[in-house]
Amino acid sequence: MAIGLDGFFKISERGSTVGREVRGGVVTFVTMAYIVVLNPLILGSFAADDPSAKKDVLGAILPVSQVAAVTALCAGVMTILFGLVANYPFALATGLGINSFVAVSIVPKMTWPEAMGLVVVNGLVVLLLVVTGVRTAVFNAVPQELKAAIAVGIGLFICFIGLVDAGFVRRVPDAAGTTVPVGLGINGSIASWPTLVFVVGLVVTGILVARKVKGAILIGVLGATALSIAIEALVHAGPSKGVDPQGWNLGYPALPEQVLGLPDLSLLGEVSFGAWSRVPALTAALVVFTLVLTDFFDTVGTMTGLGKEAGLIGEDGQLPGVSKALFVDGVGAVAGGASSSSSSTVYVESAAGIAEGARTGLANVVTGLLFLVAMFLTPLYSIVPVEAAAPALVIVGALMIAQIREIDFGDFSVALPAFLTIVVMPFTYSIANGIGAGFVSYVLLRAMTGRARSVHPLMWVVSAAFVVYFAVGPIQAALGN
Repeated sequence: MAIGLDGFFKISERGSTVGREVRGGVVTFVTMAYIVVLNPLILGSFAADDPSAKKDVLGAILPVSQVAAVTALCAGVMTILFGLVANYPFALATGLGINSFVAVSIVPKMTWPEAMGLVVVNGLVVLLLVVTGVRTAVFNAVPQELKAAIAVGIGLFICFIGLVDAGFVRRVPDAAGTTVPVGLGINGSIASWPTLVFVVGLVVTGILVARKVKGAILIGVLGATALSIAIEALVHAGPSKGVDPQGWNLGYPALPEQVLGLPDLSLLGEVSFGAWSRVPALTAALVVFTLVLTDFFDTVGTMTGLGKEAGLIGEDGQLPGVSKALFVDGVGAVAGGASSSSSSTVYVESAAGIAEGARTGLANVVTGLLFLVAMFLTPLYSIVPVEAAAPALVIVGALMIAQIREIDFGDFSVALPAFLTIVVMPFTYSIANGIGAGFVSYVLLRAMTGRARSVHPLMWVVSAAFVVYFAVGPIQAALGN
C-alpha cells in the first residue's frame, strides 16, 4: 500500500515520507479547524429574533448548525479533491473575508440563496478564466521579486492572525483616548490565561523547531491544548463569546456534553440566480467583479507563497501543474456557493503542515478526511482553543519571512512594490489588497523609470483591474447603487 501511495503522490520524489505527509495533514487540519466554528458565526445565526442575527432582505437566516455542517463537508471534499488532482498539500475551506463580505454587504440587499447564487457565478467566472488559460498566464506573469514578496507578506499575515486570535495583540477601544489602533494584550499586559497558553505554546514550539524535533508543530499544538484543558479545570476562565476579554476566543478546552451529532445538510443546493432581477444588474455585476478579483488573487498569492515555502516552485519560477490546482480552486468557489458555506479557497494555514514536512496531496487527503469526520464530531474538535493553535501560525510566519532574501531592495522600483505587498496584507487583513498594492505600484514605478517594456502585458491589465477594485465603493456611490 505504501508503495502505491508513494507512486501516486510522488512522495519519495519530493523528498517526503508517508509519516511526514500524515503529520502535515493533521497539523494543517488542527490549525484551520477553527473555520468549522468561525464560519457559522459569520454567516449563521442562532435565532431570527437574535439582535445580532444576519437576516436577508426577507428576514431569513442561516442556522448555525447547518452552516457548520456544510462548512466541514465542503472543506473535506474540496481538500481531498485538490490533493488527488493537483497533488499539493494546500487545503481548502471557506475563505475568510469573502464570507464576511457576503454576510455584511450582499445579503441585506437580497435573499441568502440569491447571495450564494452570486458566489456560484463568481466561481464559474474563475473557472472560465482557468479554462481559457488566463488565470494560469497571470500566475506565470508575476515577477519573481513580487512572488517572493507575496510569500513574505503571507508569512506576516498569518503571524498577525495568530497574534490576534490568541489575544496577544488586541484592538484598542476608541474610548481609550489614544490614537494607537492595536496594543499588547489587555491594557498593555498579558492578563489572561488563554494568552498565557499561547505564549507558553509559542516558546515550547519554537524550541522544538529549533532543535529540529520531528512533529514539532503538532507536538506544540497538542501540548498547548493539554495545558489549556488543565488550566481551564483550575481557573474556569470560560468562553469569551466576544464579551469577556479574558475568556477563550474560539474553542473551549473542556469536554463537551455531546461528542457525536448527525450533520444537518439542508443548505445543500439552496441557490438562486434571482439577484440579477432583485438589484440593478450593474450592482450585481460589481459584486461578482469584487468576488472574482478577491478569489482570483487570494488563491494566486497563497499558492505562490505555499509553493515557495514547500520548495515546489521550479527553477523557472513556476509551480508545475498550476492549471489543475487553479481549476480545482475554481470548483471550490462554485461548491462553496452551492452549499451556502461561501466560496472555498486555498488556506494559508496549510503552511503549518508544510513546515511539518508535507509536500504532496496525501497530506490533503488526511486533512480532508478529518474535516469529514468533523461533521460528526464538531463538539469534540471545538475543545482545541484557537490560543493553542495560534503558536503554529506565528512559527510558520517566522519560517516564511526567510523568502525576503530573494528581493533586490537595491532597486527601488522593486523595493517599494515588494514592501507594499508585504505590509498591506497584514495591515488590511487581506492577501488580495497586498497583491493589488504591489502590482499597481510595480507597474507605475517601472513605467515611470523607463522600464515599461520589462512589464508583462498581463501585469498592466491586472493592475488596471485592481484600480477598479480599489475604487468599487466610489464607483457604486457615483452610480447610485
